[in-house]
Amino acid sequence: MSSDQTLAFETNCHIFDGCGFPAPGLHSFKFEPLFSVGGFDFNKPMLLALLGTVVIVWFFWAAFGRAKVVPGKLQMVGEAGYDFVRRGLVYEALGKKEGEKYVPLMVSLFFFVWIMNLWSIIPVAQFPVTSIIAFPAGLAAIVYVLWMYLTFKKHGFVGGWKNITGYDKELGAILPMIVVIEFFSNVIIRPFTHAVRLFANMFAGHLLLLMFTIGSWYLLNGIGIVYAGASFVMTILLTAFELFIQAVQAYVFVLLACNYVQGALAEHH
Repeated sequence: MSSDQTLAFETNCHIFDGCGFPAPGLHSFKFEPLFSVGGFDFNKPMLLALLGTVVIVWFFWAAFGRAKVVPGKLQMVGEAGYDFVRRGLVYEALGKKEGEKYVPLMVSLFFFVWIMNLWSIIPVAQFPVTSIIAFPAGLAAIVYVLWMYLTFKKHGFVGGWKNITGYDKELGAILPMIVVIEFFSNVIIRPFTHAVRLFANMFAGHLLLLMFTIGSWYLLNGIGIVYAGASFVMTILLTAFELFIQAVQAYVFVLLACNYVQGALAEHH
């Protein structure tokens, strides 16, 4: 291990101590396996994803397992969250009649993404699972497969490709160019951007939090204490901002998923 890598993990390093700033980097997103089974490594992000799934299942089971006509506090919170996604996202994009069947999936996606983001500010965990590209990519793949399936189911094989490529005879001479652009946009770029949008926001947010958190500790020495206080205030402000961004990213991810489904079911003109 190089000296730079050693400094990056040096917890007793402060300014004026003769050591460099332990800047966060890619190493901040790598974790040693907690255990291995048959060559499969199980690490911290996987544990957090599993715990997040358990928390979500427990919450909705506790909220709706014995639903009452006059709801208790937990049921009221559950109903509010469920209704927010159902009415604010699914119904708005797909309509009540067509969208009802997709509500369970979209509610699951919303709360899963939100909890995976929320781990970033939970003590001990302190890591957004969605900052590992494999998780957003896996969720985007689910939406992509659903979108392709619904497109071809609704329009048939030929009609499905027309829907995907934006085929329209009225476009005339520019039709070939539009078909190529729409094909790459929908088949390749769409799932990529769906995943990267979530990943990039959580990756950047976690780096910023690490930068100011580590900076607060690093500056806690001599005259640097003044700057450490400013850095700590920024850490608090960024944490509050991250709370907002985490919810927004869950909202945007599901909103795009609803729009993709709506596009698959729309009549081709």
